Amino acid sequence: MAFNFFAMVSRMKYITRWALMRNTRTENVCEHSHDVAVLSHALAVLSNKRFGGSVDVGKCVLLALYHDMPEILTGDLPTPVKYHNPAIRDAYKHVERVSGEKLLSMLPLDLRGEYGPLLLPDENWPEERRIIKAADKIAALIKCIEEQGQGNKEFEKARRSTEKAVRDMKLPAADCFLDEFLPSYELTLDEQD
Repeated sequence: MAFNFFAMVSRMKYITRWALMRNTRTENVCEHSHDVAVLSHALAVLSNKRFGGSVDVGKCVLLALYHDMPEILTGDLPTPVKYHNPAIRDAYKHVERVSGEKLLSMLPLDLRGEYGPLLLPDENWPEERRIIKAADKIAALIKCIEEQGQGNKEFEKARRSTEKAVRDMKLPAADCFLDEFLPSYELTLDEQD
């Protein structure tokens, strides 16, 4: 019997993000998930090394890799739409859950227990999920910086609101990343050496 899960996962590269915004460079969910995984790893390490945290670094990376996987079936719903009101937000969470369940059904039964926690968000690992949420927002902030660096003013408001959202999380590792590492994203390649 053939299972379609991994072939479906490979389709993440076809789902574009920022659909309501004019982009100088398109970004897909696969790229974004990689970025969020790298940033989640960084935030988890910062949390543990500098702020006395005890988060599971590996779990952060895994959860980050899979955090937007339901969008393979749902597409990426723009943030202003997704969070416009509680009814839309709750309905979309339900749609994402159904999508996660559909993806999970594409695996053999003996593997579903390993992938279920990655595809079906729950209340487990709250600190790791908080880190992923911050990393997700930081990835969006980096996209805004990159677009502005190309002269795209479309991302100015998104940048301000996204940076505020990260700061409002009151996550020391995220604040540390913004202070110590984010400024480098404004530099050219030659300025980064």
